[in-house]
Amino acid sequence: MTDAELDQLSINTIRTLSIDAVEAANSGHPGTPMALAPLVYTLWNRVMRFDPKDPIWPNRDRFVLSNGHASMLLWSVLHLTGTTSVDAEYERLGTPAVTLDDIKHFRQFGSKAPGHPEYHLVSGVETTTGPLGQGIATSVGMAMAQKWLAQRYNQDGFAIFDYDIYAVCGDGCLMEGVGSEAASLAGHLGLDNLCWIYDNNHITIEGSTTLAFTEDVATRFLAYGWNLLRVGDANDLERIGDAIEVFRKTKGRPTLIILDSHIGWGSPHKQDTAAAHGEPLGDEEVKLTKRAYGWPEDAKFLVPEGVYQHFQDGIGKRGAAAHAAWTETFGAYRAKYPALATEIDQAQRRELPVGWDQNLPVFPPDAKGVAGRDASGQVLNVLAQNIPWFIGGSADLGSSNKTTLKYKGAGDFQSVSFGGKNMHYGIREHAMAAAVNGMALSKLRPFGATFFIFSDYARPAIRLSALMELPTLMVFTHDAMGDGEDGPSHQPIEQLASLRAMPGITVMRPGDANEVVEAYRVVLQYKHRPTLMVLSRQPLPTFDRSKLGAAAGVARGAYVLADAADGKPELILIASGSEVSLALDAHDRLSAQGLASRVVSMPSWDLFEQQAQDYRDSVLPPAVTARVAVEQASKFGWERYVGSAGHVIGMETFGASAPLKELQLQFGFTVDNVVKVAREVHAATRG
Repeated sequence: MTDAELDQLSINTIRTLSIDAVEAANSGHPGTPMALAPLVYTLWNRVMRFDPKDPIWPNRDRFVLSNGHASMLLWSVLHLTGTTSVDAEYERLGTPAVTLDDIKHFRQFGSKAPGHPEYHLVSGVETTTGPLGQGIATSVGMAMAQKWLAQRYNQDGFAIFDYDIYAVCGDGCLMEGVGSEAASLAGHLGLDNLCWIYDNNHITIEGSTTLAFTEDVATRFLAYGWNLLRVGDANDLERIGDAIEVFRKTKGRPTLIILDSHIGWGSPHKQDTAAAHGEPLGDEEVKLTKRAYGWPEDAKFLVPEGVYQHFQDGIGKRGAAAHAAWTETFGAYRAKYPALATEIDQAQRRELPVGWDQNLPVFPPDAKGVAGRDASGQVLNVLAQNIPWFIGGSADLGSSNKTTLKYKGAGDFQSVSFGGKNMHYGIREHAMAAAVNGMALSKLRPFGATFFIFSDYARPAIRLSALMELPTLMVFTHDAMGDGEDGPSHQPIEQLASLRAMPGITVMRPGDANEVVEAYRVVLQYKHRPTLMVLSRQPLPTFDRSKLGAAAGVARGAYVLADAADGKPELILIASGSEVSLALDAHDRLSAQGLASRVVSMPSWDLFEQQAQDYRDSVLPPAVTARVAVEQASKFGWERYVGSAGHVIGMETFGASAPLKELQLQFGFTVDNVVKVAREVHAATRG
């Protein structure tokens, strides 16, 4: 069999595996895998530097399937290339990442061939995709990470990081706003290691793109500063290869390849292309399609003789050789630059260097205090100096979020200075959060930042951080009504409850400067969990820890900050963030009035829920049912801690435009009101 015949046989194997899997599941999208099989075959078996035996080799090329509904493309190619598994501790297991049995059970419980690519589930998947636009936006973060890694670690004669990022996308990815934000950012930064391949098939679920998408995509990307290429036939392997070669030679600009395809190509019989995109073909159409491919009509999940070997002779040998050459180079690099090599080792395993938390600030008691954002800024500047691969920035709010790294040598990440540690995202919260994911997937420790109210814009990528179990960090300031005069559009009410409801994520709302320090000390040790740091704009009193509970209690999510003299409270006040000092003031007044109370600082619900029941009961004794929670946010969820007899002083409406003190008075966040409510709750529980 000639090479050309083996090429076509391999492409049709990808197509028919996709068709059969969708039919077996009676669910999925066969059309796009059928159309894009030649592209994916070309990328994987002819172009990409990827070693199937070690899918986390640091200098591998990255492949992102942004139109994740075409996941059978990925499951087919991971199976045919013999890609092997890696566990959560980055140990190479040697077992197949995707078996033929997984493909036979496409979209079924327990199969390593789910409906969309899942990073945490299947080795060889570089990022979870599904929500359109997120994949290409994440790929921008991957490209940024490669540039940063190359700038810091590459030395003369040692190209340790010189990989490329390929992202396949469709019309939906380019319609979603996050895709536009990301493309704009990539063009500004001149990320010439980034190639998006746009499947221009003129079809979305509702039908022809003429219904809603008629813009000139090519001109738009030229305006972004991208290199633009076009391949008029998605089945022309040579033209696809030529376009990719042009990308690899292009400097100073990312590349968009517009690939003209016909969805469900190969079957001249099915005219309803929208159905081909979003549902199984049906028995009759499957047979007609396979006949058009010259395939046995009744064969299912067939991998013809010679196909596995063809992939081994292609990506298998090429990837292994590239990996071996890199390993030899890295060995010589380690001998010459041992400190840098150790940094790379640690970062790749998501470890932290020795002394990563040295010199963190300790804040003295101060009634005037320090704003949460200011304490955070001091901590970030220390961490960035202690952890070389700790980088980050804000969506145009660095000076307000206090996230700018100001120490000598920090620098700005720009096209002329890719080694800078201050990332500037512009007013692009959607793309920022996705880029942070891309950098974390590349084993950096990145953070992004904005006002807490704009977490709504970043939320889709935050959710993917949780799904992928990435140790990302989002720094959100202006956490409540401290930005009073800007009014309700800038005052977060429901965001805390909403984000606390998200599985697999830690939400931290520290109550003073030392709680901020301890919160960072806790979450920087995470390897597989994202964190949201929710911080005040206004100064918060710094508590006297010689008289109150130690700030180290933050590590347990909630702790006793102040207690009744005999340790037997009749009433418990629970608060987070800026309301902790309010609860303390109320506690002092109640104590003076003879009512024994306890103040519990609760910066993190999820960390508290992870504690043993005996610890939780020691903080919130079940026998004490008189409880009041205080938080400048939605009351939703607090009932789990105050119980049916307790009360929540919180928000039931949006805020208003006024100075902070006036807002606190109007909405009941005053010592007088907390004391009043506390006494009422206490009296009611005594019967």
